[in-house]
Amino acid sequence: MGRPWQVRPLDREKAAALSEALNIPSFLGMMLAVRGVTDPAEAVSVLGMEDGLPFDPFLLRDMETAALRVQQAIEDGETIAVFGDYDADGVTATALLTKYLRSKGAQVLPYIPQREGEGYGMNEAAVRTLHEKGARLLITVDNGIAGEKEVKVARELTMDVIVTDHHRVQGALPPALAVIDPQREDEESPYRDFAGVGLAYELCCAVESAWSDPEETLSFLLDLAAVGTVGDVVPLTGENRQLVKKGIRRLRDGPCEGLRALLKAAGAGDRAVSARDLAFTVVPRLNAVGRMGSPKQALRLLLCEEEEEADTIAQSVNTENDHRRSVEADVLQQAMEKLQKEPRRLLDRVLVVEGENWHPGVIGIVAARLTETFGKPSVVITIEGDKARGSGRSVEGFSLFEAVKACAPVLTRFGGHPMAAGLSVEPGKIPAFRQMINEYAKNQHPFMPVPTLTLDCRLRPAAVTEELPALLEELEPFGAGFPAPLFGLFGMTLQGIVPVGGGKHLRLLLSKDGVTLSCMRFGVSKEALGFREGDKVDAAVSLSRHEFRGQMSLTTQIMDLRPAGLDTEDLWRQRQQYEALCRGEPLEEGKSIRRPGRDDFATLYRLLRDGGGWHSSQEMLWQALRQASPEGKTVPFLTLLCMCDVLRERGLIRYRYDTGHMALCPVKGKVDLMASPVLTRLG
Repeated sequence: MGRPWQVRPLDREKAAALSEALNIPSFLGMMLAVRGVTDPAEAVSVLGMEDGLPFDPFLLRDMETAALRVQQAIEDGETIAVFGDYDADGVTATALLTKYLRSKGAQVLPYIPQREGEGYGMNEAAVRTLHEKGARLLITVDNGIAGEKEVKVARELTMDVIVTDHHRVQGALPPALAVIDPQREDEESPYRDFAGVGLAYELCCAVESAWSDPEETLSFLLDLAAVGTVGDVVPLTGENRQLVKKGIRRLRDGPCEGLRALLKAAGAGDRAVSARDLAFTVVPRLNAVGRMGSPKQALRLLLCEEEEEADTIAQSVNTENDHRRSVEADVLQQAMEKLQKEPRRLLDRVLVVEGENWHPGVIGIVAARLTETFGKPSVVITIEGDKARGSGRSVEGFSLFEAVKACAPVLTRFGGHPMAAGLSVEPGKIPAFRQMINEYAKNQHPFMPVPTLTLDCRLRPAAVTEELPALLEELEPFGAGFPAPLFGLFGMTLQGIVPVGGGKHLRLLLSKDGVTLSCMRFGVSKEALGFREGDKVDAAVSLSRHEFRGQMSLTTQIMDLRPAGLDTEDLWRQRQQYEALCRGEPLEEGKSIRRPGRDDFATLYRLLRDGGGWHSSQEMLWQALRQASPEGKTVPFLTLLCMCDVLRERGLIRYRYDTGHMALCPVKGKVDLMASPVLTRLG
């Protein structure tokens, strides 16, 4: 179902003042102002006109203690263990800290646990192994905040431990020499949104400050810092923005051998690197190795200094990513099939789907796909014998970490962020977990937060020119907290629908005020579009430019399309009311449901029959039903959802819950729709 749109508010006076103060185009001043950047000094930093003042790492609690201990270890020739994690953030953090320490002449033992067998975070066996290899100082990166037991073991072995982590604190801090975690309740740092790799970089800066200026000497680490920061989807604001901006500059000028080889293997080696390239090429490949194989392979790549060796490893990593895609598609299909067979699960506020022996390396990605499809927090659990592991993704406004934390009595382990969480649970307790997390959601959010699509501004068709993308590039990097710009084209007439790419994509011609724009709609067939030529539409679009044979061209990509003026937020609220009704919950006070009549069903069935079923979304079906119904007879969207349930329950249609597509079923004789139990529920 399409997401509700919201257009950022614009203070024209502040935008104009910013443009004048910085002598920048008014369009750039407007784009900054709608994103809340109205202070000239902040705007200078965002635009990269100056790099801005570096963040002071000593503002983070325990940083001074940590830096002094690392300096001592380097000077005394102690062996230092770096204990990382198997995702892109953890691997880049491990590589970054290892490279820095080795550049200072230190003996370093980098260690990344296997997802299979060891799982996330510290484990006692690994701590003992590192001690046996001579480590006397252990530094965690991107983990450790939940490692109280393992830190105690390290202390018993006379190892000092420094924890650097950015995950939520679950209880007491681990008894380490230093705990650097911006999520500590007693943290007072002005910036707290670091990824794990960002904290590793800040630790290096703190250590290096005793000997030189970190800004001048640690630039060789910035490419890794950028990749990990983008990979962990932390907000690209403040210090994170500076790390990514400088890191991309490093990537363009001369990245480490491993990243150069990986960009080449991904087909991005011959173009200027952007944050998008990192998010969609480098990060998935690093993650794939940790998910599907040995994360040590990714670490070897990032620490590699020989071109030929790096190219060989990068090709292997690329192959692993292809395997990951195949496995992910298979698990996603199984999860969708389970929801199709048990549609009552889709009525839950939080989706919980479990399966036997689903690859644990892809369940987080599958959870993200479910959340994207259904607009709800989702947790995907794989059952392996007498153990089960889950990974979840959320929507803005619903803290999945807090929700999972509320289910601690039935879990054996958990952790994460507001937008993502991981957990372990006994297979027999999965039903209890599903019930408990949905009870928490019900108490906290009777109506769940709805994922929205934020537009930077409305655009007149005449304003869409080839010059705009060049201006937008001044705002890069884009990512979490500072997304790529989206614009609204409202009240457009759909003049043409041209299938391209074998019918897998569409070129749509949209016109208004004498201007016609050619726009691309990727991954949508003509049948699934749900619109006809002549329809009035609103389009949410992104703008970019591409070079072909020396010529720059404008690409206008449609990210979402809806009937002109459609109130999608109201449709979401009606869907939530429908789901509450199906769960047996009372409607909001003063709310009622219009019960459909025989004429309503006749109009709907004729519409489906004449179209050979329905191949688009339910909101598009509602729009078509409005056009087909006699004036004044249009049913509310909530009623339409109930009507579709009646047709499915009476055996007249087969229904795909993920797409809204409907196929007519063969029918013998008359079917009494009005006797459906669905209508009985309506009263």
